[in-house]
Amino acid sequence: MDMKLPFSTTGMMLHLDDSMDYEVLSSSIESMPKSDKTEDEIVLDAMAHPIGSPKLSELAKGKENVVIICSDHTRPVPSKHIIPFMLKEIREGNPDAKITLLIATGFHRATTREELVGKFGEEIVDHEHIVIHDSQDMDAMENIGTLPSGAPLLINKVAANADLLVSEGFIETHFFAGFSGGRKSILPGVSSKVTVLGNHCSKFIDSPYSRTGILEGNPIHKDMVAASKMAHQKYIVNVIIDADKKVVHAVAGDAIEAHAAGCKFLQDYCQVVPKKAADIAISTNGGYPLDQNMYQSVKGMTAAEAAAKDDGILIMVSNCGDGHGGEGFYEALKNCSSPADLMEEILKVPQDQTKPDQWEYQIQCRILMQHKVIYVMCEENRKMAQEMGFAVANDVNEALEMAIKEKGKDAHISIIPDGVSVMVKKPEN
Repeated sequence: MDMKLPFSTTGMMLHLDDSMDYEVLSSSIESMPKSDKTEDEIVLDAMAHPIGSPKLSELAKGKENVVIICSDHTRPVPSKHIIPFMLKEIREGNPDAKITLLIATGFHRATTREELVGKFGEEIVDHEHIVIHDSQDMDAMENIGTLPSGAPLLINKVAANADLLVSEGFIETHFFAGFSGGRKSILPGVSSKVTVLGNHCSKFIDSPYSRTGILEGNPIHKDMVAASKMAHQKYIVNVIIDADKKVVHAVAGDAIEAHAAGCKFLQDYCQVVPKKAADIAISTNGGYPLDQNMYQSVKGMTAAEAAAKDDGILIMVSNCGDGHGGEGFYEALKNCSSPADLMEEILKVPQDQTKPDQWEYQIQCRILMQHKVIYVMCEENRKMAQEMGFAVANDVNEALEMAIKEKGKDAHISIIPDGVSVMVKKPEN
């Protein structure tokens, strides 16, 4: 059988021999009953029936300074199907409202104009007021209180000074926050580096509850919810998308209640239970735009980690054309004597001394301590990956051959076409 795996914008073919012992672990989102509604109609229907909140037009009445927090270039949020409707409804409630689109870059680089046009279209970019958040710019931040963890909550002044703060986004499984969307527009979305670092501290990342699909008991999620409430995030429009990045479901309304409803809907479709633990687990980061760098690709790798035996080989199919994606991430892995030694150092770091990218290389260390990882990526960055402790292959079929040589022809293979879209329940056997 031939299977096309997501890889950049083109995909990559995986050949599976009939004699191989394999199973495919994928979200059942694709098997949802097909709606006769368009993507726009799905979003508009959610906005017409908000959860735990009045309609956005009602919230906008009397509000002069309205801020819509928007996802950045690293998220495949179909903003063209969301933002025009949010703008329209706000102006229905208050035609004179001053509206700002605040781009939630979190700890990422600034979004370019070209990327903004790709998200919103020329009309919105040319005519709406857009501000790009910079977590490093402390002069642009305002301290609005202390989070349950003890970390200070400093957010962008544009958000802090809003009369009405709302957000767009999408909900997917998240490898340490449980799920994306909702409260993540505030933290890390428009928070300062100090706040993001405090939330992503080694103690929280080390928690067994800081995993894909887990919200209850998750210390990272707890701080994020508190941040949403403290920032007065009043309303969200969040969507769930399929493998083609098309809207299949939407929720709107109260930032906490609507998000919880969206997570519950997604969980029913995205949880997968392998038949048995894999000797070899193949995963992707869902293709472009999520597979632009190795930093982001840790997410999809955690799905393979959950599916595999403790000594299983993981194959990560991710283009990584932008390279490592984080200088601290790269340097830590390149310069460590071993993943175990690096992990020992990380766990000693106090919350208020968390380093940039520490959470990402902490999770990467956790994986490398148990698994050999073979990266299938663009040719120009393979040497860099080897410097960081990964094996590399020219394509996924070569990587599979390499793994089978080590694990044998009878190896059980788990194939995860989109590692960021599934919640893999770790098999007992």
